[in-house]
Amino acid sequence: MTQGAVERLRHTRDKALLLLGFWRGFRSDELIRLETQNVELVPSQGMTCFLPRTKGDRQAAGRCFKVPALSRLCPVAAYMAWKDLSGIEEGPVFRGIDQWGRIRAHGLHVNSVTPLLRSVFERAGLLSVNSYSSHSLRRGFARWANDNGWDVKSLMEYVGWRDVKSALRYIDGADAFGRQRIERALSADDQAS
Repeated sequence: MTQGAVERLRHTRDKALLLLGFWRGFRSDELIRLETQNVELVPSQGMTCFLPRTKGDRQAAGRCFKVPALSRLCPVAAYMAWKDLSGIEEGPVFRGIDQWGRIRAHGLHVNSVTPLLRSVFERAGLLSVNSYSSHSLRRGFARWANDNGWDVKSLMEYVGWRDVKSALRYIDGADAFGRQRIERALSADDQAS
């Protein structure tokens, strides 16, 4: 396999991991435990991802997460591109890729997610990449949802938090003084006058 083909393989995997992790608010351990046979496509709507165990699942019943198909930055399209390119039909979705482009049989290790994300962010030109961790995708989604008007209850249901304290740790809004929200409201009032 050529170096370009190996890079394309890694890029496709990383894009799927990043978009699925962000838009679903997954933790890194959830991403690496996701298995292909537990992903079901729902045409024109999205896909469902079943995880046999999650952090808050005290009854060990597992949990099903719905992933939306989006018009852009779509986690479903990214997942399908990775699945098609990799040829993975069973087992872990996200796996290591060696220097020759061989896809490992086992899933990524939980400790490999942070370096992988930092590498992706560095290539994208983000600053302070060492400040990102395996929870950055989850935190990023929570912050995005909060900034876009999601109420805490909806966010908790979507991400899977049972405790409001857990949710509030993630949504330490970028607009701590509320300036942006107030300015938006003032602009709306000006337009209505």
